[in-house]
Amino acid sequence: MTRIFVVVLGIGISLTGYQSAVAQQHQSQLNTLWEEVERSYPSLEAKEANVESAKLEERSVFGERLPQLRAQAQNSYATYKGISGAFIPQPGLFNVSGANGLTGPSWTFNTYASTTLEWELFSFGKFNYKSKAAKAKTQSMEGEHTAYRLHLKKELAQRYLQLLFNETKLESNQQNVNRLNTIRSITSSLARAGLKSAADSLLASSSFNQALGDNENLKGKKQAALIQLVELTNGKEVDHLTSVPRFLDPQEASLIKASAIDPSHPVLTALDDQRKSLEYKGESEARAALPSFNLVGGYAYRGVGIGNDGTVSDNWNDGFSNTVSNGLVGVGITWNISDLYTQKQRAGSFKKQAESEEHRYKQYERQMQAQLASIQNKLIRQYAEVQKTNEAQKQANGAYEMYLSRYKSGLMDLSSLLQIQILLEQAEQKHIDAAYDFWMLSAAEAELLADFSHLFANL
Repeated sequence: MTRIFVVVLGIGISLTGYQSAVAQQHQSQLNTLWEEVERSYPSLEAKEANVESAKLEERSVFGERLPQLRAQAQNSYATYKGISGAFIPQPGLFNVSGANGLTGPSWTFNTYASTTLEWELFSFGKFNYKSKAAKAKTQSMEGEHTAYRLHLKKELAQRYLQLLFNETKLESNQQNVNRLNTIRSITSSLARAGLKSAADSLLASSSFNQALGDNENLKGKKQAALIQLVELTNGKEVDHLTSVPRFLDPQEASLIKASAIDPSHPVLTALDDQRKSLEYKGESEARAALPSFNLVGGYAYRGVGIGNDGTVSDNWNDGFSNTVSNGLVGVGITWNISDLYTQKQRAGSFKKQAESEEHRYKQYERQMQAQLASIQNKLIRQYAEVQKTNEAQKQANGAYEMYLSRYKSGLMDLSSLLQIQILLEQAEQKHIDAAYDFWMLSAAEAELLADFSHLFANL
């Protein structure tokens, strides 16, 4: 009893491992390629850099709320005419004034250093809306990044499907080559036996060589499709042959999908966040026309080559000897009256841009919904076509085998057999075309639904 239990347990573990291996094999083709694209494709890195740039810009807006601390220092050789007095100049202004009635040279050395502090205490929400605009811009860039990832997934799927399409075309044509080679061999044997004319042998050879020429053309197309694929995947290749059976025989479950565009689709959220950013910018510009209340402070250190007795020195080191320092603290109100008009126009411009984005959002939403409905309607018909062409291919193949037997028995002429063979070839090509169209529609649908899970799991 124990032995039986151990054997059953071993079989169960083996089957579980086998199923996991099969599932991993099914999942490892297109998914593996996407992992490589995600890791190394330059345009994705460019989009990520744009998002990081927007985040840094958002942080810089927060920095504008902090107290603005400025400092300056200067050492100059200048005249000193004027009226003496203590003041705190803005950075970049030079202080060279002195008292009247001094004796000595008309030029002397000055040393000056100052620091000022300005903190905007209240700005009627200008920075608040500016911060919201920067945050909405970051979210918009993140939405664009996600939308681009979806588009890149679609591009990868389409290039992979193009490779599978050319692979199946090549395999189908190779089967055609093998069939024509069989016909050519049979015809040659019958011609040598005097049962068929030499013209039949030439006709069979001509058809065979035409198929060989098609093979070379299809090999070139397959290689071109592979080059296009590895451009995305940084040279990484997978065993795409394992996807061929699923490519030619899609599952009906792939038709069961959502029928409405999700409002949280990255394309729509990016547009909506762009609209919000413009609206917030408009509010920020409107409030920028209002006065701002500032806390100001300053400290200044000054040295001049003028002694306490009124004697002026033009020696450089004397410019550091007679020093004085001053400071101030206060509250100020700043209001640029001219901005009442200017900022109103800027705010209006941003609001109109936001209105434009809102209309664009509605247009995209309507367009995407119409595209989804159209694609899903086509998918149903396309799936039916795949099933019919698959059945037609099987029937044509069965008929060909029967007619080939008749030809071998001398009950049928070569031209009739070649016509049947052409019908079989057309049936195979139509099935491949129908399957390719089905999967291409599925890729377009996946981008609209922002869901590539089914496509990536089945190819």
